[in-house]
Amino acid sequence: MQTVAVLDFETTGLSPRQGDRATEIAVVLLRGGEIVDQYQSLMNAGRRIPSDVVRLTGITNDMIASAPAASKVMREVAQFVGKHPVVAHNAGFDRRFWQAELSLLGMPADQAFACTMLVSRRVYPHAQNHRLSTLVDMLRLPKAGRAHRAMADAQMTCHLWHRLQHDIAETYGMRRVDYDLITRVQATSGAKVPALLRSLGESQAQ
Repeated sequence: MQTVAVLDFETTGLSPRQGDRATEIAVVLLRGGEIVDQYQSLMNAGRRIPSDVVRLTGITNDMIASAPAASKVMREVAQFVGKHPVVAHNAGFDRRFWQAELSLLGMPADQAFACTMLVSRRVYPHAQNHRLSTLVDMLRLPKAGRAHRAMADAQMTCHLWHRLQHDIAETYGMRRVDYDLITRVQATSGAKVPALLRSLGESQAQ
């Protein structure tokens, strides 16, 4: 049974290219819809957190001051993720920080990333928006804690990932909705997704 690593970063800002750094990471290993392991840590990258980000996340500069070094955390979490494919909500953001933080350590960061935000746009096109909190409310998924903390967001992304798999399978009569299938959905334009999934469903039925 396939295991995916569901990942979420909290950071000092939006772009590592502008000097922003990670302040917290959580990774949940999900297998068959069940959480089998998890990792979470604050990290100190020597970068001050702006006041607006402190208000958003609740992560303060005092909390970061006593946190382990970012280098230590990222080495640990890279080993924890291993070769598992990665899932994140708004994965482009998390992938940029994943690559930037590991690049500073001279470590590879070549994991595949699937994006629950992109997939939800194709599966739930009529949602009010595709922010994680909106989708959790719309689909009545379990809430894991304060939004914009890494473990809470990672756990809610787990629930969303599993729900996407379930809804695709139910709608298109599929026995199996795996990581590769979902990445095909996210890479396909919204108008073409129903035809793609009908075709894949028919292939599985043969």
